[in-house]
Amino acid sequence: MAGPHGRPGVGIVSDVVLQRHRLQAATGKFGLDVSFSGDPERLMDYPAFPDAALWLVTLEDEADHPALLEHLLENTEAPVLFGLDQAPKPGTTEYFRWERRLLDKLEKQLGHLEQLDTANDIEELAETTPDAVDAPTLPHWITPAAPGSVAEEVWILGASLGGPAAVKTFLDHLPPRLPVGFIYAQHIDGNFTEVLTRVLGRHAHYSLKRAEEDYRVRNGDVVLMPVEREWSFDRQGQLTELNHPWPGPYGPSIDQVLLNVADHYGKHCHAILFSGMGNDGAIAAPMLKAYGSRIWVQESTSCGNSSMPDSVAATGCASFCGTPEQLARELVKVIENNCLLKGRQKRDSA
Repeated sequence: MAGPHGRPGVGIVSDVVLQRHRLQAATGKFGLDVSFSGDPERLMDYPAFPDAALWLVTLEDEADHPALLEHLLENTEAPVLFGLDQAPKPGTTEYFRWERRLLDKLEKQLGHLEQLDTANDIEELAETTPDAVDAPTLPHWITPAAPGSVAEEVWILGASLGGPAAVKTFLDHLPPRLPVGFIYAQHIDGNFTEVLTRVLGRHAHYSLKRAEEDYRVRNGDVVLMPVEREWSFDRQGQLTELNHPWPGPYGPSIDQVLLNVADHYGKHCHAILFSGMGNDGAIAAPMLKAYGSRIWVQESTSCGNSSMPDSVAATGCASFCGTPEQLARELVKVIENNCLLKGRQKRDSA
């Protein structure tokens, strides 16, 4: 039942070539191997029936292939899902919603699919010594943030598989006392939150902490969104826990974090999507872009898994793509340019 990489294998049958390609791309994004992909006639003529843990069948007209169902039922005990929706155009909100519906159907049959970092993966990050990174200094034109000052500008760091390593590298390449706060949405097993908090806060200049009721994000904070329940902001900008789980299959929902933070901070909220499986963030990111927010993504070759940032990039809303180190340098450059612009505006109005 498993594919060549030890992952569950799926069989894809469709008389529409484009639908086969899009189903194949989507199942690959969810970490599945494809045991077979072809039209009904190819499956009927296949010399040895393919071994798959699940079959996905979508036909323009099932009446055109009367023998297909009987052929499947005779040759496999694996579940067969018929009548899948035709995939919309990739990169659109409708497409990413279609992917989510497909993922829901796959997980009902195959169980939890998203791969997450283990405690050992996170512990290994602690082996990175402070000497391994030449900590940059704060540029002259950036006014250092006062200790404990409330952040007016926040950046959301969204990540899944491979995210802890990428986010740690990003933070380690930032100078201290930048006038910015971070909100960190990481798909992770809730049991590993303490390990993540300890390891990522060890060498960075930024204080990693779990979200707390009534807390206001301060400059220098990296506020970790809890896995179990949804969090938002009240009118005063204080964090508040809502009495329900995050929507969607994984917590925290990066899409919902983007929307909840933007609801309070507006165009002063930005986002970086790091390494991860799936497409979490791809639905909300274009909405933030429309508010005037910056949306950045980690470039593919530096990711443990690039599906998440690639999905956001496919929407066309990402204005910068880079390695964690390049993302850190670009953030410093943006903040420096903003400080210079504010300085000119003050001089012009004097």
